[in-house]
Amino acid sequence: MKVLVLGGGVIGVTTAYYLAQAGHEVEVIEQSEGPATQTSFANAGQISPGYASPWAGPGVPLKAMKWLTMRHGPLVVRPKLDPAMWTWMLRMLRNCTSSRYALNKARMVPLAEYSRDCLRDLRAETGISYDERSLGTLQLFRTQRQLDDVSKDVDVLREFGVDYEVLDREGCIAAEPGLANASTEFVGGLRLPGDETGDCQLFSARLADMAAAKGVRFTYDTQFLRFQRQGSTVTGAVTSRGTHSADACVVALGSGSPAVARTVGVKLPIYPVKGYSLTIPIREEGAAPVSTVMDETYKTAITRLGDRIRVGGTAELTGFDRTLGPARRAALEHSFSQLFPGSGDLSQATYWCGLRPMTPDGPPIVCAAPVPGLFINSGHGTLGWTMACGSGRVIADIIGGGKPDIDPQALSFSRYHRP
Repeated sequence: MKVLVLGGGVIGVTTAYYLAQAGHEVEVIEQSEGPATQTSFANAGQISPGYASPWAGPGVPLKAMKWLTMRHGPLVVRPKLDPAMWTWMLRMLRNCTSSRYALNKARMVPLAEYSRDCLRDLRAETGISYDERSLGTLQLFRTQRQLDDVSKDVDVLREFGVDYEVLDREGCIAAEPGLANASTEFVGGLRLPGDETGDCQLFSARLADMAAAKGVRFTYDTQFLRFQRQGSTVTGAVTSRGTHSADACVVALGSGSPAVARTVGVKLPIYPVKGYSLTIPIREEGAAPVSTVMDETYKTAITRLGDRIRVGGTAELTGFDRTLGPARRAALEHSFSQLFPGSGDLSQATYWCGLRPMTPDGPPIVCAAPVPGLFINSGHGTLGWTMACGSGRVIADIIGGGKPDIDPQALSFSRYHRP
């Protein structure tokens, strides 16, 4: 089959690679000048199947009110006259129940675990490197209440056979020695030794080269205009560089996916949630993190990437605004400086933001669309890097008519249309 992939971020690149590996003729259309230059460019760098959880959960509305009043709080809402924003938030609130949280997490963890396994296989087969580390992640709790609340997540981890360790303060320092220098109190943490880290942009760029070696064509600096159709069937796309015919089209455009899908009557419940990051050169090796530390209070992820430290965080509902405000930078610096003081040179840090494509319930949408010839691989939120390889493999199996290794029904678009 000839397959057209719209989007050249980590989701689009992994999709193209697995399609080519399955023997398809593949072309990727990307509006930027290269692979993974937008939301995949400077994310937090963690590959964390065990932390694959929906943002919507019991207690979240009350926590959100608290976060909005914190000086360096992890949540910012800038209301707009945008029906999509308000519809998305209402749908998310409906998922803030214990039963829906458990259901949605149960849909996310298998994909995330499968994706990590696919990544490991890919690394073994190709030798791809991307500042990767397989040293686990540590969710750090500053208060006893946070540590006590971890039992709910532990139940799900145990159910899916995910290795974990609940650590006291000394155990956290043993896992991440740099925390011995922390200027703030913390009481313990949840460590997932099977999680990994790595530079998502570097991975995407190198995998794109490997995909090109398999025959994938990458067309950059190209704008999608409309789908080409024959009757009700999508048969390609018209772009700023001409018409690209195909037997199947995959929408992997992140936060841009709803606008494109809407042109053929498909309404995707995906909305952008803005995130920020700092990339900081390491100044003191021994004081820097070993892998990833997730600050539960400020919802930041502090990740070691080679000779750099990546600090990512904030959930900002502000539509498609990409302004880099000083307040969010200060919030990232605050969390980092308290936990790993002096480890990085903040004066040389690079400041960045990206738009995470979030579904209101948490799981991404990876399925055939209700329009012949069209497929969706989008809505991964903060877990695009974690779920990329698994999602690419699943959608490639679906397009090829094969049976995916995991049940894709839970990731289907149809879950939003059940009675």
